[in-house]
Amino acid sequence: MQLYLPIADLPVNVFLVLVMGAAVGFVSGMFGIGGGFLMTPLLIFIGITPAVAVASVASHIAASSFSGALSYWRRRAIDPALASVLLCGGVTGTALGVWTFTQLRALGQLDLMIALSYVVLLTTVGSLMFSEGLRALMRTRRGALPPRRTHNWIHGLPLKMRFKRSKIYLSVIPVVVVGIVIGFIGAIMGIGGGFILVPIMIYLLRVPTSTVIGTSMVLTLVTMLFATMLHAVTNHLVDAVLALILMVGGVTGAQFGARAGQKIRGEQLRLLLGLLILSVGVRFAIELVIQPSDLFTIRELGVSG
Repeated sequence: MQLYLPIADLPVNVFLVLVMGAAVGFVSGMFGIGGGFLMTPLLIFIGITPAVAVASVASHIAASSFSGALSYWRRRAIDPALASVLLCGGVTGTALGVWTFTQLRALGQLDLMIALSYVVLLTTVGSLMFSEGLRALMRTRRGALPPRRTHNWIHGLPLKMRFKRSKIYLSVIPVVVVGIVIGFIGAIMGIGGGFILVPIMIYLLRVPTSTVIGTSMVLTLVTMLFATMLHAVTNHLVDAVLALILMVGGVTGAQFGARAGQKIRGEQLRLLLGLLILSVGVRFAIELVIQPSDLFTIRELGVSG
């Protein structure tokens, strides 16, 4: 069944987009991430322009994150205070990211920047997460104890605040900075940033894993809603029809993914997530090298049309 997308300016198979939304929603709920790092490239690969894909996927990420965050909220696995501080930076970073997105589009460099950002970010983060997850899995099989966590320079910063739900005493400075970075990246690349935020919160900020995923999803939910609004108002690139189809599939898949994620050990989740991120980055690099004209020329015509 073909459906015409008015902003993307091309017809798509409704069932294909629904399945894509459900699959990415499943991944989102399972790993506690927004899923945009997977959805945006998938849309680009089926012919959606990078600019429209980034702007429209933000709403899908928000819907999937809402579904997942609601599940974690019911289990009291969200730290409201930590989420509030993260959002102070996240909203600022999102606004800055949308402004940068608009400037790059005006200069005609947006598509190339999105593609290169995906290749560099996903291959780097995916490699690091895969290697760390593999080491953790090997330690578990040998029965070795995990390395002892020690406080770093971040815990010596001023303006400290006690986050009762997470049971940590931490400066708000690095928390706000992390929020700004995640919001900025999300607005430009159409990703929730959870696959970056979760490792940072665990390994740098020492936030307990019991509250990391739920708190991460709250930040993703709010920043992606804000990004959708800004993209719709300033760039007029949000395809409402595409976003609606993705949201229906995403909300459904996220519920099943959250249940599946509870049955898999933490080190296995990190290993699988790292492998998934790395594979998407490599796939994007191959597309960029082999068929650069297909990746940009056709898309640019779609934007101008």
